Amino acid sequence: MQPETSLRVNIPAEPEAIEVDLRRTAAIVVDMQNAFLSKGGMLDIAGHDISRADETIAAAKRTLTALRRAGSPVIYLQMGYTADLSNAGGPQSPNPRKELALCLMAAQPELRGKLLIWGDWDAEIVDELKPEPGDLVVRKSRYSGFAGTNLDALLRTRGISHVVVMGVATNVCVESTVRDAFFHEYWPVVVQDATYQAGPPEIQEASLFNIRSFFGWVTTSHNIAQAVEQALAAGVRAE
Repeated sequence: MQPETSLRVNIPAEPEAIEVDLRRTAAIVVDMQNAFLSKGGMLDIAGHDISRADETIAAAKRTLTALRRAGSPVIYLQMGYTADLSNAGGPQSPNPRKELALCLMAAQPELRGKLLIWGDWDAEIVDELKPEPGDLVVRKSRYSGFAGTNLDALLRTRGISHVVVMGVATNVCVESTVRDAFFHEYWPVVVQDATYQAGPPEIQEASLFNIRSFFGWVTTSHNIAQAVEQALAAGVRAE
């Protein structure tokens, strides 16, 4: 269903500012779950640095508050598996050989059935960013939010042209989702301070370089919040 009105705004970004219609823009929140953001979660268990988790959550919250005020739909992606791992990929799939939760559970018997299992704490979206009434949640079992899900259909039926993407990890599920969004003809805008990487700090910049050079635009939560505030204050509307 196409939006009846528009709310256009220029968002400062790299490599250049981008004009978006906030009524045709969706927020995509990628895997902001305990597994990736909380002490005792999967990334923490695996030894990855999650010291920026709190500031990443705060930036995502700032972005979502602004976009909700503008009337943009919010879609959460939630990575995980069924308890029997029937959606993880069988012997012919490379997924169990590369996806971190599956690798950890295979290597450490004490972790089996405890990482990224839907319904368990590890797979739940963090309390600070719980979906609100009217938000959509798309469960996925692969890195990209478009792989084996109805995400594309949800966006198209809402007349979405631009997606504002935030979440973890920048170099894995965020970048995978952004690439597929680009291939599906959406315009991706990534909120750099509302993302962080799995790996050393230079990985974050490498992914952001890829995105701003080849697949989309990169901005900040403050840029989005200020742009939305200015648009709403000015009453910028056009048929």
